[in-house]
Amino acid sequence: MLPRVGMRRQPALVCPLQEPPRAWSVRLNAPNGRNMELPQYVQIEPVGQCNLRCRMCPIQFRQDGPPYGPPAFMDFEVYCRIVDEIPTMTELHLQGLGEPTMHPRFFDMVSYAAGKGIQVSTNTNLTLLNRTRALKCISSGLARLHASLDGATAATYEGIRRGAHHARVLKHLQILLDIRREKHSATPFVQIVYVVMRRNLAELPDLLRQAQALGVDEVFVQHLCHDFGEASLPAHYRPMRAFVAAETLLGEDEATVAHVFDAARELARELGITLRLPRIKAHVHPPGTPGRQRCDWPFKGGYISYQGLAMPCCMIATPDRLNFGSVAERGVEAIWNSEAFHAFRAQLDSDTPPEICRSCAVYSGTF
Repeated sequence: MLPRVGMRRQPALVCPLQEPPRAWSVRLNAPNGRNMELPQYVQIEPVGQCNLRCRMCPIQFRQDGPPYGPPAFMDFEVYCRIVDEIPTMTELHLQGLGEPTMHPRFFDMVSYAAGKGIQVSTNTNLTLLNRTRALKCISSGLARLHASLDGATAATYEGIRRGAHHARVLKHLQILLDIRREKHSATPFVQIVYVVMRRNLAELPDLLRQAQALGVDEVFVQHLCHDFGEASLPAHYRPMRAFVAAETLLGEDEATVAHVFDAARELARELGITLRLPRIKAHVHPPGTPGRQRCDWPFKGGYISYQGLAMPCCMIATPDRLNFGSVAERGVEAIWNSEAFHAFRAQLDSDTPPEICRSCAVYSGTF
């Protein structure tokens, strides 16, 4: 989950997350109070494979795309049909687990939605960017670009984003920002997304200096998204648990984290760069707290994987953990108002939420 245009920001996952939707209106329009209006915010995963193997991402344990099978790309016609089936949509985030710019029609996807007046954003590792693609970031109508950059040094960054080259990614980011200036374009708004953990906490101030020197618009800092602790977790994802346990700041000395965050906040003010920092402590929901105050994403935002599978949110990350069926086969409306989706929302509304939600950074308020 990522930032939303002109509204409260959305997270990038790693998910990346974007921050979950908060400000949208959802109307219960059926007499039984069960039929919900389609969402204004939607996240669609164009690509289910990646050219990197990031330490905190479950895609490293999947077998989607080559060499295991055909490219894990959403069919363009299916994509267009999904967009057309959600006339309420005003914001679209094109990102899931895979690197979205691997899709051969990624910029066609952006243009198709932007041409309908939808504000489109994406999250990218920047490894595939070049001058031609940077120009398309502007000409396609892309409103926001979130760049994953989790370290100020090559050793730290490359140890997290395995397969990437720090200097090359910084060069690509500079190309994009230089072209945006050359074209006198206000878009795309460029944000660095920094997944903070034990191994990169100390580098946050230097990352802010790099961002200011490059001309980045904002730095968005987030915790690791999930501990993958649910009993139903598919066995091949279980190595994620050890990495999160070793790297999460939620078990770190709070004074140490607060010291770095306070210094970063002051430095950002001095540099004139916008900085978003997460909470240090988890938020405990008092008994009886309405589900939408715990997490309102499943009520107000849609998430669809590259196969067309509907999930509660991007924090689930991969549909083999949980999904409600195929919108490509059954249609968006049928899945959005399905009994399974309504049952999930009802449980989230209770004092015993779904197990998969209980250790999520959004649900706990630490994202």
